[in-house]
Amino acid sequence: ALARPMIQYVTDAVQAAGIAKAVGVVGYRADDVRGELASRQNIAFAEQTEQKGTGHAVMVCADQLQGHNGPTLVLTGDSPLVQSSSLQKLLNAYEQDQPACVMGTIHREDPTGLGRIVRDASGDFIGIVEEKDATDEQRKITEVNMSTYVFHTPDLLAALPLLKDNNKQGEYYITDCPAILKSQGKIIRAEAVLEPCEAISVNTVEDLQAVEDEMRRLGYAG
Repeated sequence: ALARPMIQYVTDAVQAAGIAKAVGVVGYRADDVRGELASRQNIAFAEQTEQKGTGHAVMVCADQLQGHNGPTLVLTGDSPLVQSSSLQKLLNAYEQDQPACVMGTIHREDPTGLGRIVRDASGDFIGIVEEKDATDEQRKITEVNMSTYVFHTPDLLAALPLLKDNNKQGEYYITDCPAILKSQGKIIRAEAVLEPCEAISVNTVEDLQAVEDEMRRLGYAG
């Protein structure tokens, strides 16, 4: 977007949020991604030789996360409008009492196709319900998961081996980790701190155009 690869905007936001070390999960055209980020000193790489889902992508980082007792931020590389201020808000929420997971969410006028955040009567997180599994009432929920998480690293590492691939795609999903941790009695928080622009990820040419239009509106430099 705007003459720079998407991953550069994501890594800019991560760096600006004060992340000391980043791990980029590479697979398709891995050498191109490594080359693009070669000048960044705080990025290591983990290779996902088979693309078996978002949970599997985090699994391949497990060795590099061992021994880290603080927070691990997990986010996707196809959301160039991620804001460092939002990441910092999630990290600040984690620092308050170090819950097992803090999820970044957003309210969308049209939540179609996205996982809904289900809360109890007191507003506490219950779980993520994907649209295909949602009831008619749950489909009316506008708060949605945006695949941006801060995990307490030991809890994340304990949950990863419990992920199952018993779905049509045969993949492991990071979205299952909060529910696993919740079932263990761990504290999970969903914080609606993401900005509207962060709801745009790039999966199609049309998405790319929408991102570029929003970047120009926000005054991003090329």
